[in-house]
Amino acid sequence: MLLLLGLFALGFLGLALAGGWKESWQQVLQLSALQLSALFALSLVNYLFRGVRWHLFARRLGLPLTPVANMRHFLGGFAMTATPGRVGELVRMRWISREAGWPFTRSAPLVLVDRASDLAAMGLILAVALSLSAMGIKGAVSVAVLALVASVVVTRPALLTLLVTLCYRATGWLPRLFARIRSAARSLRQFSTLPVIAGSLTLGLAGWVAEGYAFHLLLMWMGADIGFFSAVAIFVFSTLAGGLTGAPGGVGGAEAAMIALLKLHGIPLEVSVPATAVIRVTTLWFAIGIGLLVFPLAERASLKAMS
Repeated sequence: MLLLLGLFALGFLGLALAGGWKESWQQVLQLSALQLSALFALSLVNYLFRGVRWHLFARRLGLPLTPVANMRHFLGGFAMTATPGRVGELVRMRWISREAGWPFTRSAPLVLVDRASDLAAMGLILAVALSLSAMGIKGAVSVAVLALVASVVVTRPALLTLLVTLCYRATGWLPRLFARIRSAARSLRQFSTLPVIAGSLTLGLAGWVAEGYAFHLLLMWMGADIGFFSAVAIFVFSTLAGGLTGAPGGVGGAEAAMIALLKLHGIPLEVSVPATAVIRVTTLWFAIGIGLLVFPLAERASLKAMS
């Protein structure tokens, strides 16, 4: 993680030097403590709303844990965001196994439906923002459609089970693993009701729009107001694009997409580079920081529950 943070800093240092490091640094210095606090607060809104969604999913699954425990698991998992494909966040399943005595296959639907809800919310936000903004982002429609399709597949037990079965028949590999995945897919039925879908989608939309609004405010404060919907579209598309690369935390892909799209909108490097650096620090790295604080608490609590 420290290596990734170092590469993140070096990358932005190189871009800042290319675009005029004094001007870039001046853009950062002009932000007040109150403005930075507002950016962190909006990110915290996202994490808390999604944490509440995680708790609701856990309750729906029948997980016998308190809201505090569920929130601890959700936030602690952020410490492992900077892993390829974010697979490190599966550490939440280990805590659930220790505290509730559930095997991984029983808690797997919780992870699947949480990720699907994020994809659905971000896909919808991107589609709406694109339709209401004055800009066009090449490939954005495809990314939005891909996110929505993936969310539908993951939350449709029959469809997901069919795809798993077809994959097994095509490869013939790891029969036990495919059997467990099919079992987890069938458990998704309890998340397919209208109240659950509506509630989870509302929380996800509110959370991700809060971070998109933070990016909009940041651009305005740096004198680069491109409009709310354009700012939200760039933020969500870049986040999704970074995730599609499979890189730890989407680092590299998300930043490159954000800077490139801001440039297409006429924003010079001395503004786009610091704006991208600040929003990534107040979103991705802020989440990792929270996760690092909560992680040892979650680990200690889970070990205590086992004893």
